[in-house]
Amino acid sequence: MSDFRQEFIEFSIHRDVLRFGEFKTKAGRMSPYFFNAGLFNDGDSLHRLGQFYAKAILAAQLPFDMLFGPAYKGIPLVSTIAIALAENGDNYPFCFNRKEAKDHGEGGSIVGAPLAGRVLIVDDVISAGVSVRESVELIRAAGAIPCGVVIAVDRMERGSGDLSAVQEVQHSYGIPVISIVSLDSIMHYLQDRGDLVHYLQAVQSYRTQYGVA
Repeated sequence: MSDFRQEFIEFSIHRDVLRFGEFKTKAGRMSPYFFNAGLFNDGDSLHRLGQFYAKAILAAQLPFDMLFGPAYKGIPLVSTIAIALAENGDNYPFCFNRKEAKDHGEGGSIVGAPLAGRVLIVDDVISAGVSVRESVELIRAAGAIPCGVVIAVDRMERGSGDLSAVQEVQHSYGIPVISIVSLDSIMHYLQDRGDLVHYLQAVQSYRTQYGVA
């Protein structure tokens, strides 16, 4: 596992964003772990989160021209990622959308740089893929090209069919999905943590029951 991926897992556990136990998912499944990105809720944690996203983006070596953050979760994410990339010497334009189009002032539903070129979509996780679908439609309607999605955690978990939400996005739109970490990364981390290894069996069982390759 890349050092920054292990650091991200440790950071998430320290912030109580990544927890282990018993949690009910939206799908009604009892999950042995839970990831709540909303708990990255102060300046320092948001700054560090942006740095982890930037490292994952740079490691993927995916060509892109700008960043897009879907409202609402994507707005602080795209902002902090753009700052982190700029701190690294990579200055990219970014924008986000409003839930409701503005009919005064500058108008429209997009705030920030105009959508153009190859656009990388940022989000925390992909559950049903609704946010990604809406983002792809917005980007294409503006004449730009959605070139990928970057998320914090890939749960590697089946949706309604045989594919995971991430795989469905990749299959439907023909674009890659980059994640800072995956469930497999979390499992590898648990193997090396004596104080947390007792959670590994439950996570492994969940992965076997609901996971995808």
